[in-house]
Amino acid sequence: MSDGDTVLVDTRAGVGRITLNAPDRLNAVDPQMLADLADAIHRLDIDPQVRVIVLAGAGRGFCSGAALGNSEPGGSGELDATLVGLGQVVRALVHGATPSVALVHGVAAGAGVSIALACDYVLASEAASFVLAFARIGLMPDGGATALVAANIGRARAMRLALTGEKLDGPTAQEWGLVSEMVPAGDFDRRAEDVVAALASRGPLASTATKRAINAATLSLEDTLTREERGQSTLLRTDDFLEGVMAFREKREARFTGG
Repeated sequence: MSDGDTVLVDTRAGVGRITLNAPDRLNAVDPQMLADLADAIHRLDIDPQVRVIVLAGAGRGFCSGAALGNSEPGGSGELDATLVGLGQVVRALVHGATPSVALVHGVAAGAGVSIALACDYVLASEAASFVLAFARIGLMPDGGATALVAANIGRARAMRLALTGEKLDGPTAQEWGLVSEMVPAGDFDRRAEDVVAALASRGPLASTATKRAINAATLSLEDTLTREERGQSTLLRTDDFLEGVMAFREKREARFTGG
């Protein structure tokens, strides 16, 4: 089953598997891809035969963030649509009844971090990396990341990642508590099967009640998304963002002016 070429869905043996399928751009997301992803999550979530939802990326990466394309302040609004679409994906994962697992075998950057951490269990390969790269292009974290990251690793480390754009490797992500579990790359597929099978075997009513209770105790998602969407929408129209995108394309350090 497919939701367009960039989102692939397969359901078997109680497991709904979603694959982000844009490997040529490390599965960077655009508005249509996010809409298809949110729809796939919703459909799997209401399928009584699905006990666990698995989210993975094709190729070398999990998700490298938003597809910048030809984006610039005051442009077509594609990044505004990406921002809204990302919020819908994160809501679907956090508020859904079905436990979800993110399988992060490579890079998770920007929106990819939000999508991974919105899942209930994040299994990372030792070869994985996590980066909130927003600061490098004059933006702030979005997709619920300001709450999701802080809920996992605390305020100090969340500030460090968000303000510096520092990249975390898999072992450090585990040490900091950003992910649920990290395994050597050679053991990743086997361990992924074990985790998915274990979650699929649990009582669905208990799993739903558990994830909702923990999310309610640790996240204020709607307030977070509202703050992020307002702040990011403003930042997308600044000269600093334009400079950040130009610097990214030219592979140089950005020279921000505060404009």
